[in-house]
Parts: sequence; structure tokens; C-alpha cells
Amino acid sequence: DVQLQASGGGLVQAGGSLRLSCVASGFTFDDYAIGWFRRAPGKEHEGVSCIMNSDGSTYYTDSVKGRFTMSRDNAKNTVYLQMNNLKPEDTAVYYCVADVNRGVSGDLALGIMLNYGTFGPGTLVTVSS
Repeated sequence: DVQLQASGGGLVQAGGSLRLSCVASGFTFDDYAIGWFRRAPGKEHEGVSCIMNSDGSTYYTDSVKGRFTMSRDNAKNTVYLQMNNLKPEDTAVYYCVADVNRGVSGDLALGIMLNYGTFGPGTLVTVSS
């Protein structure tokens, strides 16, 4: 079964950086697209970014474009989310999500992942002002 373990969260000052990792197991990693979601206190899940398995293309929600970079290492069954210039509004629990490649990308892929993907346990990111 699909298992995901996110790590790398912590407390950082505004303007700082963190790198989240997500290690996957229990499935053929190369066949799956991976997304990062976050959930701030009192808010719904928000799709942050995703990376396709087919060509490694990435998508970012507008609020993190230019600050966050997602990558994957298929040899290590791991995805990363490099987060730079963090802002207090980035404070949330961050989750990685796996979903089979459905032939879609971008915001549509994130929407489908939210409903049909497998979420791993999250990692808390706190950005102080």
C-alpha cells in the first residue's frame, strides 16, 4: 500500500528557508505524480505544488511561485520542496500526496489529488514574523 513520510518542518523566521522531504514506499514511485498540500489552522487543504512522473514538470500555486521549488529523485523514491523567503502565511501542516498519473497536470492534477490521492502524515512549518 502507498506510504508517504514527510519531514523537514520546523520553526523559521520570516525570510528564512526550509527543505521538506517526502519518502515514498509501497508502490512504483515512477508511476505516480506527487503533490504537496498544506493546511493552515482553521482553513481547508490548499494545493501548493505537484510534479509529474512522466516528464518531471512542476506546477505551483500562485502564492508560492518564485519562492518554492519542487523536485523528485526517482532513485531514492523521494520528493523535495525547497521553500525560500518564507512568510508567516506559509505557516501550516504540509502533506505530500501520491496519485497515479491521470494524464492531467497543474491545478487540475492537484484538485484530483485532493480527492483521490493518498496523504501521508504531515510536517509542521511555522514561520514567525
